[in-house]
Amino acid sequence: MFSSSIFRRFGIVLPVLMALVGWLMPSSVLAGGGQAYPNGAEAFMPGAAPPPGLTMINYFFWGHGENWKDDNGDTMKPGGTKLLNRVDAVGDLVRLIWISKFQLLGGNYGQHFFAGLLYTGSNFNMPVGTMSKESYYDFNSPYFIYSPFLLTWHLMQGQLHIATSMCDIYFPFDNEDEDNPTSVGRNFWTFEPVLAITYMPTPAWEFSTKFMYDINTRQNDYVSPLPVTADRTPGQEFHMDFNVSYMVIDNLRVGINGYYYQQVTDDDFGGVPSGFESLFDAMEEEHSRAVALGPGIFYQHKNMMFTLRYQHEFAVRNKAEMQNVWCKFIYVF
Repeated sequence: MFSSSIFRRFGIVLPVLMALVGWLMPSSVLAGGGQAYPNGAEAFMPGAAPPPGLTMINYFFWGHGENWKDDNGDTMKPGGTKLLNRVDAVGDLVRLIWISKFQLLGGNYGQHFFAGLLYTGSNFNMPVGTMSKESYYDFNSPYFIYSPFLLTWHLMQGQLHIATSMCDIYFPFDNEDEDNPTSVGRNFWTFEPVLAITYMPTPAWEFSTKFMYDINTRQNDYVSPLPVTADRTPGQEFHMDFNVSYMVIDNLRVGINGYYYQQVTDDDFGGVPSGFESLFDAMEEEHSRAVALGPGIFYQHKNMMFTLRYQHEFAVRNKAEMQNVWCKFIYVF
């Protein structure tokens, strides 16, 4: 990471707010990668896709953090003062899934669509950003997500369920506020293949995981921690949500859920103003990472399902360390 003397020299610090929730979170400012996907959004039985027809899912999210972690996993304290006081995000997203009766490669073909809104607020212990303020907030919609090609399988007499998206496409609204480090808006695209697997060896036990890999396009006028902007291609990312649950009584499950996120390639900067090349070169190699765990509960009533989950991050690098709460409602038409 940069030394505190560099921060004192420019009179700025790291603008803080991780892109926790892709469609629910603002663009990542210093954190590497695009961080488009909402890590931890899925848990209970993500591979068990709904039956043919239309299904609606509503995701409600709250996130809170008080520490920004550097490349060594230490809390960032430029000049000896803790950088971040607090950051909060509240979001809601609606997802529509359509599964057809048409089969391809033995699986049912379908499509899905996401759209949502997000409020973000951040408070620092010193002035930050080009506006030299201690507090920022935003309320907007970053983009929508669409996949034209889903396939779902239900195998082994209901013990194994698989769902895959050839590519979830994140369409930006190009509404990024360049003066706001917690801007919800984004101005680059993300392409994400997805594979979700649910294995239920008995009706009581469930083991699930959802694998994703993100490829990002060029981001113009990236808001860096320095008093200049540059173009950036965010690094590629691997991440997975996972869950283990047990049915304690009919239609009621309890479990442990979480996620693993790792940026796997460097950010790439272009159009860097003269004199700042070495600083941007150092930023390229700062890969973001996070692991999270927490409890969850699932309840089903007829064609409706409800989940409530908590997640606590650890082993965090180059982004805010967060605590998350997810509430999810599923309605099968």
